[in-house]
Amino acid sequence: MTTPGTPLGEPPGSPPGTPPGTPGKPPGGPPGEPPAPPPAPPPPPDRCPWPGCDGRIEATGFCSTRGHRARRGAPPVPDSPPTAGTRRRAETDRLFTVGPAEDGLLDLPYIATPSPEALVVADPRVPAGGKTCGHDGCTAIVGRPYAGQPALPTGFCERCGHPYDFTPRLAPGDLVGEQYRVVGCVANGGLGWVYLAHDIRLEGNPVALKGLINTRDPIALHNMGEERRNLIRSDHPDIVRIINFVTHPEPGAGGTADGNGEGDGNGTGDTESAADRDGDGHTRYIVMEFVRGMLLSQVRDRITRREGPFGEDRIFEYVLSYGCRILDALESLHRKNYVYCDLKPNNVMHYADRIKLIDLGATRELGDESGVVLGARGFTAPEVVRLGARGLSVRSDLFSLGMTLRALSDDSGRQPEGLGAESYRRAVSRATAEDPLDRFASAREMGEQLRGVLREIRSLRTGTEHPEPSTLFAPAATLLDASLGRVPPLERWLTGERRPLLDPGLPAADRVPRHLPVPYPDPADPAAALLGQPTAGGPRRLIQQLSASGHESVEIRLRQLRAHLELGELGAAEQRLTAAKELLGHLVPHDWRIAWHEGLLHLARHEPAAAQARFDRVYHDLPGEYAPKLALGYCAEQRGDAESAERYYQAVWQRNRSQGSAAFGLARLRLTAGDRTGAAGLLGGLPEVSRHYDAGRIACVRILSGRLHPDPARGLPGRADLAAALDLLPRLYLDEGHPGGPARDRLEAETLEVALERVRAGATAGGPGGGAALFGADDEEFALRSRLEAKLRRLARQAPTPGGLAALVDLANRVRPKTRF
Repeated sequence: MTTPGTPLGEPPGSPPGTPPGTPGKPPGGPPGEPPAPPPAPPPPPDRCPWPGCDGRIEATGFCSTRGHRARRGAPPVPDSPPTAGTRRRAETDRLFTVGPAEDGLLDLPYIATPSPEALVVADPRVPAGGKTCGHDGCTAIVGRPYAGQPALPTGFCERCGHPYDFTPRLAPGDLVGEQYRVVGCVANGGLGWVYLAHDIRLEGNPVALKGLINTRDPIALHNMGEERRNLIRSDHPDIVRIINFVTHPEPGAGGTADGNGEGDGNGTGDTESAADRDGDGHTRYIVMEFVRGMLLSQVRDRITRREGPFGEDRIFEYVLSYGCRILDALESLHRKNYVYCDLKPNNVMHYADRIKLIDLGATRELGDESGVVLGARGFTAPEVVRLGARGLSVRSDLFSLGMTLRALSDDSGRQPEGLGAESYRRAVSRATAEDPLDRFASAREMGEQLRGVLREIRSLRTGTEHPEPSTLFAPAATLLDASLGRVPPLERWLTGERRPLLDPGLPAADRVPRHLPVPYPDPADPAAALLGQPTAGGPRRLIQQLSASGHESVEIRLRQLRAHLELGELGAAEQRLTAAKELLGHLVPHDWRIAWHEGLLHLARHEPAAAQARFDRVYHDLPGEYAPKLALGYCAEQRGDAESAERYYQAVWQRNRSQGSAAFGLARLRLTAGDRTGAAGLLGGLPEVSRHYDAGRIACVRILSGRLHPDPARGLPGRADLAAALDLLPRLYLDEGHPGGPARDRLEAETLEVALERVRAGATAGGPGGGAALFGADDEEFALRSRLEAKLRRLARQAPTPGGLAALVDLANRVRPKTRF
């Protein structure tokens, strides 16, 4: 069920002008005569436009040999008759019905499958694009069309003369291993024909038999043995399950099968032989579960056509769900020290609402540098193309997955909303980085980031939150706000400014590092356990204790750096950063922790533009995290780029409504634009479980009752806003829950001052200040003055000096209402 792989030694293909092979005899003419030169074929009209590639562009828009996508702007490929493989694929595709997905985060559309018999190929033919010869490392392509002639199922390699034979070895009705009745071929791939058979000992249960397309191919023989061994070791639900191993006589070999399966149904049996043909003319077959579904290459076709559920706005969520599920399966292999090697859309099947890796023929142990690596060039990491098996690693598998995600999404014709499109692009970009050290370090790490991007895209699309705790950053203990969520201090009434404007609360840059999330210590760091212990001695004592620990640790240096920033010691913080870099050595450019702390240091120096560049690097490495987006939102806000700040803050806020720093950032942007109602609505949306819930409610009162502009006609709140603020005031949690106290007195005094100014502005009923009386009193100004006077006299009791006391008493006397008699 896979497309032909390509040995990654030299470019695939034959020299121009040479036929791919002649059936029945080796290449060359009769003895004594020079071979007649073949006629020069016309250039194929559907030739892949990528330099050095001799593949063809299929109807899907991708190269049949290496998986290249037709370049944008390349000369258009002329129409040509569809190949047999393309027609067969289209006919098979019509057999599947795709229904809508459930509403879960990782849910996929449901693929209703036909009966297994409906998938049988009536006319098995040579794989589209042929196959690599493989004899003694030969990389010539055999069995592909030539000069307009159909591909030949048997013949000889034009380069090395080795014979090939792509005809199926089993016919309908054959009984294999006295247990499996063959129905017919259902697919072919780089390593073998796949047959549908019925298990006659298990009520006709459908199974898949996998043999070899070219039983003379030593690479295919070796890899079939590898697939058997690797399938036995795999026990993941998203990796195809092996059932048995059986043998069957070659056509024309005579004799009968021994009738004994080589396994017991639990993945045991003879799995050590590298060859898969017995000396007596028997061929061995892997018996696997039969998976009925669509290859991701077929799913890609439906995405391109925007067909059914694959044409919905959720398409990027589906693609990310594929990625998360595949990574879970890869993690299972990697834990056993195996790499998959050949991940591509043709090796992943979507069945029902799940996925399955269906071909482990190229899987090998890490460190095994023998043999030729098989894989589609368009999906193979550049270091593997360069170095072969020596370039294989966990990160090369992640490169292939990144290219698979790109192939699925590039031609979707859609983009996620808001910052989601950029986060998705960065996730794929990191996975497919040229340098392996710039990629994700593990399938688990990449899976965490993909899930974060998925939650972000889904929340931005639906407007509902999809939170998940970060494994890399601890939530910030303090809020990214300077004043808006705090009760005004007493100094507000002692400075002489009687009508202050509401401060939106943008913190100074040097105060921001302590308001951002804090990275968790790397569990692999030698001081991780020490850094996980709570400390109560303050930043100065912490620096001393960590210096006395004796650990040469990157995490200790970074923790000391943050402590120096708390103390305002920028020079010492720079020295700690330098020490951490020296410990990391050549890994510094690839470690997001260094970029993060460089950004903090730039903020402490009031350099938001430089900080933004470093936080942008962290965002590239960790596209699914909250922390870099909060930092970038602040930098953009500080630099006056409200549009960018909005995108960053929205991405965090929509995904997790408990993220108060994002809500306050958005509220500041609303206040700057004069949108009082929008700002209060955002902060009113903080859930009670948020640690910033009470600060958000305080900010709501201050926003609803605050003066936003010196001109009373533009800056004062309306009666409805003031009424909402006065209604909310008694329900705030202030002064440790007491109904009265100094904090409540100050906040109520601020609100009443603005209310009195609103009434004195002389607004008429029905105008901006019109409406019902705030206290239900006939003389509204009298009631406001009386209440404000009482509050100011209570504030006078909080004055720390006699001068402050006198100033507040004088202020109370000035607002005291005149007697009515």
